Amino acid sequence: MQRPAAARGHTQTAWLDSRHTFSFGHYHDPAWMGWGALRVLNEDRVVPDAGFGEHGHANMEILTWVLQGALAHRDSTGASGVIRPGELQRMSAGHGIRHSEMNADARAPVHFLQIWLQPDRSNRAPSYAQQGYAPLPLAQGWTVLAAPAAEAGAALPLHAAARVSAWRPSAGAQHALNHIAEQTWLQVTRGAVRANGLALAAGDGLGLRGEATLAIDAEADSELLLFELL
Repeated sequence: MQRPAAARGHTQTAWLDSRHTFSFGHYHDPAWMGWGALRVLNEDRVVPDAGFGEHGHANMEILTWVLQGALAHRDSTGASGVIRPGELQRMSAGHGIRHSEMNADARAPVHFLQIWLQPDRSNRAPSYAQQGYAPLPLAQGWTVLAAPAAEAGAALPLHAAARVSAWRPSAGAQHALNHIAEQTWLQVTRGAVRANGLALAAGDGLGLRGEATLAIDAEADSELLLFELL
């Protein structure tokens, strides 16, 4: 099922431009309530010296993937850090956490994805982790960024039944993934590709159910995120 970028929900304020792949906040579409354990996929742009002030969440795995700029994180566990392109942040809200996410650059906007995954169980202790990924492996093929703790290996461990991978193909690159999960979501963050023959551009998404193979043909230099809901 295709989700064109232009069809997403939209929130616009003086400091935030947010596009919602799935229902979020004041945007509600019963046809788009999530994809398996993937509940939120927001593409956010925040102006300099602004951001999400301290607020609370519970019982959600929250991932942040920065596309451009830098995002400063702080939370009630005492964790803090700055997230830049090629780095993935995981915040396990658990039984309750308070946090802020602010543009770390006083001169340029920050552009990032905020992703919410349903956790594998409720009310665990809150936690935070952040991990960077070298550009070369991301360009060479699919790289697992995050996976369930039992299989994470070098990837960021998740408290959710999901595997998150990224690829930055160059124009003309082709690759077929066999034996993908029963429910899978592909998000194009940059560029243009054909996925199983369907044309997708930046901001577009594609939900797959019951398809064994995902074949990618890159029509431009691109960046892709893949969510396998296990």
